[in-house]
Amino acid sequence: MLDRSCIMVSMNKLPRAKRIQILSALVEGNSIRATCRMTDTAKGTVLKLLVDAGAACADYQDRTLRNLPCKRIQCDEIWSFVRCKAKNLPEKRKDEWGVGDVWTWTAIDADSKLVPSFMVGTRDGAAARAFITDLAGRLASRVQLTTDGHKSYLEAVEGAFGCDIDYAMLIKQYGEAASDSPERKYSPGECCGTKREVIQGCPAREHISTSYVERQNLTMRMSMRRFTRLTNAFSKKVENLEAAVALHFMNYNFCRIHQTLRVTPAMEAGVSDHVWNLGEVVDLIDAAAAVQAPTAAAK
Repeated sequence: MLDRSCIMVSMNKLPRAKRIQILSALVEGNSIRATCRMTDTAKGTVLKLLVDAGAACADYQDRTLRNLPCKRIQCDEIWSFVRCKAKNLPEKRKDEWGVGDVWTWTAIDADSKLVPSFMVGTRDGAAARAFITDLAGRLASRVQLTTDGHKSYLEAVEGAFGCDIDYAMLIKQYGEAASDSPERKYSPGECCGTKREVIQGCPAREHISTSYVERQNLTMRMSMRRFTRLTNAFSKKVENLEAAVALHFMNYNFCRIHQTLRVTPAMEAGVSDHVWNLGEVVDLIDAAAAVQAPTAAAK
């Protein structure tokens, strides 16, 4: 007997063109409510599509971004928050995952500009180990790795790579911000120098840099409205944040032509042979739904 829930999902599914229109708005940095107004779609419908797209994109990239020929990797963490900032959390929710400060860990290949690994989590040692272990499992050979001075990387890199890596930290040194500067409240002090510290192996000093991954941080803030500082466009649920990040990197890696490469990062890295369009992302969502439908019907 056919499950009634499957029938309702089939009847209520948005037209393909409408779903492409919604995803196009989201990956260009529009908020959920702005996307609703632009596409004349209910908020719940847009959020459901975002979550479905995020799951499909995360699964596809997890399967596809393997055995990568990267040589130079840069890693960083970018801050955001869910529901409210940590300082405004009730005392009983201080240690609860998914509310307050949340960090997105990213790695970028300095040559192809591919982002092979990303993770939404905390900023502690356990998160660092999970992220670096995932990154190590995607690389085909020895790489040169550069991170900032976050100490959690030290144990994480040693545990994931052992001696088979050329690893260095780029430690930035900041001066005090001028007390009368209007940016003082929102920006760190002026960077007055950097220190290159070799941790493991023999990294080439001219390639000890985090410039590309820091530029990727800017791309994230411009392409995902919930990352924009000093607005009310923050995530209300951590699951929505994870979905937005997965969709962003699917678009960045496979759909968006990099200005300096003239191809997508996935093409440059050899994991794709063409420029994807968002219609193909919709196809991923439909393929994932088709796999899940028999399971739902069996229940």
